[in-house]
Amino acid sequence: MDRQVLLVFVALVGAVPLARVLGDRLDDAAFQAWSTVFLAVVVQSIPFLVLGVVLSGLISALLSERMVARVLPRNPVLAVPVAGFAGIALPTCECAAVPVAGGLARRGVPPAVALTFLLAAPAVNPAVIVSTAVAFQGRTDMVLARFIASMLLAVIIGWIYVLLQRRVPALPMPRIGGRGHGHDAETRSARFLAAAWHDLLPAAGFLVVGAMIAAAINVLVPIEVVDAVADRWFLAIVALAAFAFLVALCSEADAFIAVSLTAFSDTAKLVFLVVGPAMDIKLAAMEAGQFGRRFAAVFVPLVVVTATLVASIVGWVLL
Repeated sequence: MDRQVLLVFVALVGAVPLARVLGDRLDDAAFQAWSTVFLAVVVQSIPFLVLGVVLSGLISALLSERMVARVLPRNPVLAVPVAGFAGIALPTCECAAVPVAGGLARRGVPPAVALTFLLAAPAVNPAVIVSTAVAFQGRTDMVLARFIASMLLAVIIGWIYVLLQRRVPALPMPRIGGRGHGHDAETRSARFLAAAWHDLLPAAGFLVVGAMIAAAINVLVPIEVVDAVADRWFLAIVALAAFAFLVALCSEADAFIAVSLTAFSDTAKLVFLVVGPAMDIKLAAMEAGQFGRRFAAVFVPLVVVTATLVASIVGWVLL
């Protein structure tokens, strides 16, 4: 943790001479556009990240392995869909889900179950469902398709990690603090602070890195380039999957962008709505920092490809 604090300090100190070197270039229109998008991504994500860190700390402090064992089925295959539907009850953005999944894993939840919750919570919670219904003017088919595709994605990924747990990189989750008795108020508060601090700096740092990259993509890739492939169904699906990954929108606002992509088919829009909350460049950076690059190197492409396939099939059936 001391190394992370030192890196943040060096970055802040280094920003001062960098700003002097850039000088008038900071007034360039492209940089202004980049900074606007960067700040928008960070500002809309930080509250949810803080919420996730707080929830993660509470989980680590209050949730015991015995309690987890009582709530979840012992069979991970059955626990995975339970975790998926548990995402309905927690209206968190994808930034919050990363530390929450970490907190669950620290309290004894199987990694596959924690990953299922990580994918389900940002996509099937009531806030996302309502925003999708509002954006698409009450189109129940689009709302239902998004819910089903997102839930299927979360459960499928969970089952993949159950079945192939020895063939894929494990979810590295060191426990925070001692086990103790868990009933002393001081011990619980210490565990809460330790877990929250453990999650905050890595998640916030990689959130900023991901937001910087997402803002650069927003500025450098014109929307006209994306629209040019809208008439070809395969290219349209691939383009909107890549677009969702790169622009890093909040899951509670992405439906309003999707509905504006009028040149694309409903299936391509559904792919955009399913891929984005499950995995974007900001999340990829956060997960690499939180869970390790080896884990992210497998998990990120697996989620993107599976989300694209599942959304395409659900869209073909329901839309």
